[in-house]
Amino acid sequence: MKYQVNPTYSELLPDIKKIIENFEEGEGEVMSTGRNTIKVFEIKGKALSVKSFKIPNLVNKISYKFFRKSKAERSFQYATILESKGVGTPDPVAYFEKPTPLFFKSSYYICKHLSPDLTYRELVTNPNYPEHETILRAFARFTFELHEKEIQFLDHSPGNTLIQKVGENYDFFLVDLNRMNFKSLNFEERMLNFSRLTPKKDMIEIMADEYSKLIDKSSTEVFEKMWFYTNQFQEKFRRKKELKKKLKFWKH
Repeated sequence: MKYQVNPTYSELLPDIKKIIENFEEGEGEVMSTGRNTIKVFEIKGKALSVKSFKIPNLVNKISYKFFRKSKAERSFQYATILESKGVGTPDPVAYFEKPTPLFFKSSYYICKHLSPDLTYRELVTNPNYPEHETILRAFARFTFELHEKEIQFLDHSPGNTLIQKVGENYDFFLVDLNRMNFKSLNFEERMLNFSRLTPKKDMIEIMADEYSKLIDKSSTEVFEKMWFYTNQFQEKFRRKKELKKKLKFWKH
């Protein structure tokens, strides 16, 4: 079994190994199921989130075995980079991989469990959420900070930012970290990075207005570009859903 542990949590290694070896059993609090499974465990007074990634298809079983880093390894490494850059993410604890002699099999990412006050999704689904605009503007500033620190979070979507209120301010924490680039971002790439967040025009207007205050662009120019990429993404998403419906119909 391949693994790497954050030295801060090395004393927990024997207990974490037991969790990984018996992950499929009924222990732990299940937080999410589906494509991947997330469970929460408590070890020596510390709550840890353990994410079990779906076993990949045959091509990726070979790719992850010999050529590419697994999602678990990337999540651990990217979380470590984010922390070094002063960007919020649940503290990385470890990653584990269970290969076979010929193929990659299962992998797990472990981080400190964080109980947020909300995620960005609540802002999309509930326009009356307290301090809705204040949080949106803070989120736009947070995203600008990511861009300035040369972080391109490719899964910048509604469920992947956890939000906590601290005093009068809001702190943001990125999760689902396995798809990132670290490079200087141009204006187009920055605007494209907002495209998955919300289809709501009024939310885009607020974020664009706040983001424009931080760069040498007018709020109109920022909004038009954000809205263009948002519509482009929504159209692709709509077509994908229609195609799935058709395929489902044909199967029956």
